[in-house]
Amino acid sequence: MLAAMPGDADYERLFAFRTELRRFVRWSEDAAHDAGLTPALHQLLLAVRGGGSDDAGPTIGSTAEALLVKHHTAVELAQRAEAAGLLKRMRDDSDHRMVHLRLTPTGEKRLAELSDRHLEAIQPLAKRLTDLAS
Repeated sequence: MLAAMPGDADYERLFAFRTELRRFVRWSEDAAHDAGLTPALHQLLLAVRGGGSDDAGPTIGSTAEALLVKHHTAVELAQRAEAAGLLKRMRDDSDHRMVHLRLTPTGEKRLAELSDRHLEAIQPLAKRLTDLAS
C-alpha cells in the first residue's frame, strides 16, 4: 500500500528513467545489428559468456531462464548461433539430457567487440539513472 500518491515529479522521474532504459536498449539493438547479429543472438552470447563459472559452460536450461524465454526458444537461438559459428553445443558427460553452451573464438571476438562498446555506453547511463533515482 502506498503511503502517498505519486506526485508530478515522481511521474516525471519514472518517465525519464524508462526513456533512458529504452534509449539504451534501442542503441544496443542497433549496435548488435551493426555487428551482424540480431539482438537475441547478442543477448545469447552475453548469457553464455557471463552466465556462470561452470567450466563446461551454461546449460540450455539455465540460459533460457537468464534470457526469460522458453526452453525451445533457447534451443532455436543456440542452433542459429552454432550454424553461424558463434558457439558450440555439447552434451553433458554425466547427464546426456543436458546440453552446455560455449562460445567459439569467433563468438568470443564478436561479443568482445560489442561488449567494449556497451561498457563505454553504460557508464554515462549509470550516472543518469543514479541522478534520476535520487
